[in-house]
Amino acid sequence: MKRIAAIAPFTLLLLVGCSTVPQPTPTAAGPVVIDNCGFELTVASPPERIVSIKSTSTDLLLALGLEERIVGLAFQDGEQPSALPVISDFMPGEEAVLDLEPDFVFSGWESAFTPEAAGERHELTALGVGTYVSPSACKGEGKPSAMSFDGLFDDITEAGEIFGATDAAEALVAQQRAELDAVTADETGLTALWWSSGTDVPYVGAGTGTPQMIMDALGLTNIASDIADTWSPLSVEAIVAADPDVIVLVDASWNTAESKRAFLAANPAMASLDAVVNERFLVIPFAAGEAGVRSVPATVDLADQLKAL
Repeated sequence: MKRIAAIAPFTLLLLVGCSTVPQPTPTAAGPVVIDNCGFELTVASPPERIVSIKSTSTDLLLALGLEERIVGLAFQDGEQPSALPVISDFMPGEEAVLDLEPDFVFSGWESAFTPEAAGERHELTALGVGTYVSPSACKGEGKPSAMSFDGLFDDITEAGEIFGATDAAEALVAQQRAELDAVTADETGLTALWWSSGTDVPYVGAGTGTPQMIMDALGLTNIASDIADTWSPLSVEAIVAADPDVIVLVDASWNTAESKRAFLAANPAMASLDAVVNERFLVIPFAAGEAGVRSVPATVDLADQLKAL
């Protein structure tokens, strides 16, 4: 069985079609009031100076045509336009954020809004800085029971309302729905492991997160679907017992797909897995493994890789 080579990194143009999205102009529409991860957020008018933390939030802003409103980026784990200023490669501190005089901070992680990071939400609000967390990333109140593409599209629509880009959001959702509808699920009953990171104890996609959502669309049965969480450690013994037909390898700069393949080949127990013996691997970039505008293109690409197997 021929191995599928690691896919090249997604380009933002391919992913979100930024060149076709007109630059939205902030409007004087009425305020947007929502509950965001248990925090009541009121946006009186579309933000004009946005700090974006995490690739998922930046990807969405770019997909909505809002590049000119971004004043700073932090903790990016995927390709981004080089012209945008980077505050930090990791989580920024509150002082670094406020130095940019933003009127809004959009994060792909709820953990960004702590005193040790970008600042607490109530404090930033008091300073005139709005805050928003990607709803799929809520950890406590507001946490999705399970990720779904319908939920993801709702998130895009909500962001369009917050940022005054409703037309762009509607167009993006329509485009991605059409791309997703064109994916044909495999019907052969294949089982799969989604390996994100880790070695001695692999960290895998469990039963309620983006990996499960994508595997469902592909027609793959997740061997960790009975774990009621987005991500989870899974022992080598459990993986060997399940003997998945296909292994999805997440390609990250700090834990590449090739390093995972090398580990599988060198580990006596894992080397005997049917997927390893027959080199049935699918590869996905790290930045596409969490809910966002990369999710649908990643699903399409994985479906093509799966067909090629």
